[in-house]
Amino acid sequence: MPAIRPIAAAVAIAAVLSLAAGCASFDKAFGKQEAVVVFKNNTPASTMLKVRASCSHLPAATPERIPPHPPAVQMQDDIRYLVSNASDAQVARLEQCLNRFPSVIGVNVESPTGS
Repeated sequence: MPAIRPIAAAVAIAAVLSLAAGCASFDKAFGKQEAVVVFKNNTPASTMLKVRASCSHLPAATPERIPPHPPAVQMQDDIRYLVSNASDAQVARLEQCLNRFPSVIGVNVESPTGS
């Protein structure tokens, strides 16, 4: 029986470390936030890119990369800003900048998985 205790302790330690690592990656994944710009239907891609460029100077709101050749239908969902490290005030400034454009309906702040 004395040999079982060190093995059980090692298994318990491994389980705790594994759980802690899993929680850290879980928090990291769910800590990401992005602002997705919602445009009116039939907004040209050139207008969407102009909006993206006009508001890309704000701190803590980094425009996300656009796929090299997105289809026009998909383009409407591709104007996004990474705002994981942005304060509420910084997100509000981004929304104010984006809402200056008549083609923008709104901004949804969500996790990259869409929630």
